[in-house]
Amino acid sequence: MRLFYSAADLWLSKRLGVCACEESSWGSIRPLVRLVEFSGHVVPWLFGTMYTLVRGENVAEQEIMFNLVLALLLDLMLVRVVKTLVRRRRPTQNRSDILSTFFVERYSFPSGHATRAAMCARFLLAQLVDTDSMRVLVVGWATLVSLSRLLLARHYVTDVGFGLAMGYCQYSLVERLWVTWDCLQDLLLLRLGERLNRAYSGLWIADWKH
Repeated sequence: MRLFYSAADLWLSKRLGVCACEESSWGSIRPLVRLVEFSGHVVPWLFGTMYTLVRGENVAEQEIMFNLVLALLLDLMLVRVVKTLVRRRRPTQNRSDILSTFFVERYSFPSGHATRAAMCARFLLAQLVDTDSMRVLVVGWATLVSLSRLLLARHYVTDVGFGLAMGYCQYSLVERLWVTWDCLQDLLLLRLGERLNRAYSGLWIADWKH
């Protein structure tokens, strides 16, 4: 997979890594950039979405949150598959910290933050956001999260670019696989019925033997 290592990609990625460490040219804003980076991490997204799902006030809201959970899990799975296949190492100037030591994978392509930012931005724009000001905020957030990965030298430019395209396409898959609340209830009732039938059959066999 050496084809990803073009000279322009390496040069531009190195030039953009201005917050790679405290000694970098923009090292003074590194804590702020790391905060933006964390806003695109899967942990707060999953916990926040699951909390909203449980505390949802109506069925429509719970349906949206349930599908967002599925979308986040789908994103994790697809990114892991691609990273395992490509096995591109992170930029040499990348510096590990407490969060990256425990939560950041060693492979670089594609950027999971970029895929998640693009997918969640499309999801929010399609399902929840209905004002122009909020649309600007959502798109701006996705842009800043993706840019933070370059400023911190976590990824190469092609990692982030491909990640954005991949995340954008992932939402189309989420739309096709959308699970309605009625469909979920039917599935749960079907599984419950199967369990009850197995339990009843087990009791009937036990009584027959006695």
